[in-house]
Amino acid sequence: MLQFRRSLLRAALSVAGLLANALALTPTAFAQDGTIYPLDAIPEPNAIKLNTGGVKDQPAKEGWFRQWGEPMVHNVSTATLTPFLPEPGKATGAAVLVAPGGGFRWLSINNEGWKVAKALADRGVAAFVLKYRLFPTPDNIPGLTASMNNMFASVGAGTPASAPPARPPAFSLDNQLQDAEAAYALILSRAKQVNDSNGRTHTAYALIVARAKEWGVDTSRIGMIGFSAGAGLTMHSTLNSKTMKLAFIGPIYGGMGPVNVPKDAPPMFTAIATDDFLFKGEFGVVKSWFEAGRPVEFHLYQNGGHGFGLGYPGRTANGWFPVFMHWLDVNGWLKPAVAAK
Repeated sequence: MLQFRRSLLRAALSVAGLLANALALTPTAFAQDGTIYPLDAIPEPNAIKLNTGGVKDQPAKEGWFRQWGEPMVHNVSTATLTPFLPEPGKATGAAVLVAPGGGFRWLSINNEGWKVAKALADRGVAAFVLKYRLFPTPDNIPGLTASMNNMFASVGAGTPASAPPARPPAFSLDNQLQDAEAAYALILSRAKQVNDSNGRTHTAYALIVARAKEWGVDTSRIGMIGFSAGAGLTMHSTLNSKTMKLAFIGPIYGGMGPVNVPKDAPPMFTAIATDDFLFKGEFGVVKSWFEAGRPVEFHLYQNGGHGFGLGYPGRTANGWFPVFMHWLDVNGWLKPAVAAK
């Protein structure tokens, strides 16, 4: 067992090294601005294919680029799930499905995915980054740039706060919902009952990458957090999935419009900044949760803009992640389950 753990640790360090090399920033290589730069594909050795199919009318292959100093991926037609697991001694049993954003046309896979998942794992929460299928975009930099600009213009980015609230575009999220459901089902399918040395029974998650390695994941404490479009997918999954039974949700800087809240909707933590183009002074989703009698916690930050992930330097929105962890703790999701005697 000791040898096995050492092998797994070496594998984890190898993965960390690959990511570190791929994500390393040099001042001369990439400007910290909104310009899109080409980027070689980043290795994802721990990614598990969800086998949910491809994307209709998608001629281009998956592509990578860098913007704002962060790696992005577009034209995703094969959905995957990448686990970020805590050390066995730190595992709380809680698990979070992480959905990055990008307007369903690209994914801010590091800023709103890998970084967040690592931060969760460091605090004892098993995290799983969902790389869901996307709508097709041009496979060249000029075309992709024009596509991005058109999308932001269509949702009112940069318009004054008095403008009518932007509504989600009328397109189907069937593929994305199927990917989220498959990811949730995979986590459940890898969970089984085991006994620890103290005789307590808890649920463990057997990770495919290590084949036989089991980590503590309590299937009654699986939540979902998403950013921007990922927040939209989190909400869409909550309101429409027939198979996902989420313990909690965390849509971060998503749409703020009102929704029809199910009677059994999970507790919700949500946060957005006043200078986010999606805010526009609207509190509909918070009011909907409140009026439905479901637990809700809402944080409105003075500044942070859109797409802040774990936070930008000097912005008040930087404080959301510690508050989110406190919210998980107070609600009991970070407390290991104790088996009935």
